[in-house]
Amino acid sequence: MTTTLTTTISFPEVSLPTRAAHQLRGYFGNLFKEHSPLLHNHYEDGSFRYGYPLVQYKVIRNMPVLVGIEEGAKLLAELFFEMKTLQLGGKQYSVLERDISFHKNEVGIGSVLYDYRFETLYMALNQENHTEYLSKDPYEQRAFLGRILTGNILSFYKGIGLFLPQESRIMVSFRPETETITSFKNQKMLAFSGSFTTNALLPNLVGLGKSVSRGYGAIQKL
Repeated sequence: MTTTLTTTISFPEVSLPTRAAHQLRGYFGNLFKEHSPLLHNHYEDGSFRYGYPLVQYKVIRNMPVLVGIEEGAKLLAELFFEMKTLQLGGKQYSVLERDISFHKNEVGIGSVLYDYRFETLYMALNQENHTEYLSKDPYEQRAFLGRILTGNILSFYKGIGLFLPQESRIMVSFRPETETITSFKNQKMLAFSGSFTTNALLPNLVGLGKSVSRGYGAIQKL
């Protein structure tokens, strides 16, 4: 068990559709592009920063939210007072109110089970395992998604520098509620709503799965 720092910045007076999360990423990534590749996951030479995104852009119940983790948490705190406007889709939003909060979160394998809900769609599948998922019956599909979600949790832990002892085992039970076709980079992808139970401790609003920097897979502890 260890701790990780998160910073959350929200704009309660601005209302956006969930799909606008990628516009938030483009706007702030460009506005502060000289500060850090963490904001847009690209280095100055144009190469891609691989690894778990430490700054994530989300729209939670129509409210724009930025989440920073570890280095990303410190970076968002430094830039907070410079966030005075939002320009998205050709429209400018005046930011009269913005909130910031800091959290020190316990992360790791707990001795009890915890329940979480996806606040935004969870994109679990890629082109390779999409066909495999469709070939399974509903029971097998649920187990298949549970194994993928376990891998996503491990990827988050790796991204914050937490490596579990070999004897540690993440247990996950995923309860999908709906399947939704979502458009991602001009491709149709299958995404899920739902909740899950696990022995893994995770911070609120971090993303799991694919494209978490663009708002997918944001979780909330129940």
